[in-house]
Parts: sequence; structure tokens; C-alpha cells
Amino acid sequence: MTKPCNKSATRRAAFTLVEVLAALTIAALIFIALFTIYARTTTIAATITDRLNEKALGQEILQRIAEDLDRLGLSKTNTTINIQNKFDKGHQVARLTMESRLYADNKQRRLTFEKVIWQSSYDPEIDDFVLYRTHSGINYEDKLLEAQKTEVEREFFIPLCPGVTYFRIEALQGKRVLDKWLKSSGQLPSAIVVTISFAESFEAPTGGYDVPEEEKITRTIAVDRTRKITFIVPEIPEESSENGS
Repeated sequence: MTKPCNKSATRRAAFTLVEVLAALTIAALIFIALFTIYARTTTIAATITDRLNEKALGQEILQRIAEDLDRLGLSKTNTTINIQNKFDKGHQVARLTMESRLYADNKQRRLTFEKVIWQSSYDPEIDDFVLYRTHSGINYEDKLLEAQKTEVEREFFIPLCPGVTYFRIEALQGKRVLDKWLKSSGQLPSAIVVTISFAESFEAPTGGYDVPEEEKITRTIAVDRTRKITFIVPEIPEESSENGS
């Protein structure tokens, strides 16, 4: 004998349209929350990676400048170092020129043995500030390129990296910090302070643009490390004099 169908039990086993819509709404909210967390995490990770890359790039540039100074900045040679700072479109830019010369024709004519220029300037084509380097002179070997250069390649400014928002070079002479150094051959500063940054700039209260101090990468590079440096050791007072005995 066939049992009668329990219609009420069948209706209870199925989901109503309201329950389905509520479940879909909750699932959508959970998905949106998870997607938001993932997007924020990805953005934070990308920001950290970019900042690490900027720090690494800045340190690499400072190391390359230090290598050029170690090679050319010798006081016992016919070497000149020129430093210039200025503002370009409100941003701090700088130019460092290192030139080593030698005499020819029985010391009647001076030739540029090696000349290296580091400078930052605005490039209107890409609407950004670019760091450039050029290497010229009769010395064809370039340590940065690790290859021999042709005559055509020797006089060009090679763009190294864009996005340089701050580039400043200072000379140290004793306790003085100078933003310009235009000295004749044989007169070199004791050290050079190079500061670079790729951080986003802001409009400074005094005019122009600046970057946060914590975003600036600075390195002090000694000039002519082979020179004789006189150290002054301060005298330490004896305990007896301090105690008044």
C-alpha cells in the first residue's frame, strides 16, 4: 500500500528565495572583505619592495661615485674636482666633475687622461629627473661599463636611472661644508658628501621641492685616501686633578 506524501516535510527541506539571496549576500560580503585584505596586503608588499629597491639603487649609485673618486681623486696627480648645486624646476640637482690630466710635448700641452661627470637634470621627454654619467678622455677603459668604448661613445651622457627627486653634492674642507667647489689642480677637498633620493617630493615652505629626511641616502666619501692624515688625540685629565688633590 502506497504511503501518502508529506508535503510539509518537502517544503521544509527546500530553501526559500529569501534564504538563497541572504546566503549569496553574505558570501559576497565575505569575498569582498577577503579581496580588500588581499589588495591592501599586495599594495603594502609592493610599497616595501619599491622602497627596498630604491635604497639598493641609491647605495649602488653612491658606491659607483666612490669608486670614481678613489680612482681619480689623488692629490699628487693633476686632478681637479668641481662641484655645483642648483635648483631645476624647484628640485635639487647637482653636478660633480672629476678630471685627471697629464702633460705631453715636453710639458707644453696638457691632455685629459680621464674625465667623469655625474649630474642630474630634468628630461622633458619623459617629464622626470634623470641621473646621468659621462666618461671621456684618452683612457678608453670605463670601469662602470667594463668594456672598451668607441670614439663615438666617449662624449655622451649616459642616462642611468630616472626618478631622482633629490641629488646634492657637498665638499668638506676642515669643518666647513661647501655646496660649491671650483678649485685649480692640486687643491682637493678632504671629503665629498653625496645625498640622493627617489622618494616622492613635496613643496617646501621655503619654496621649491624637498623630500623627507629619512628618505635621503647620504654617504661621505674621502678624497685621496692615501694622503697622510694627522690625528689629534685629546688629553685626558688625571684623576688627581679632577679630585682637587
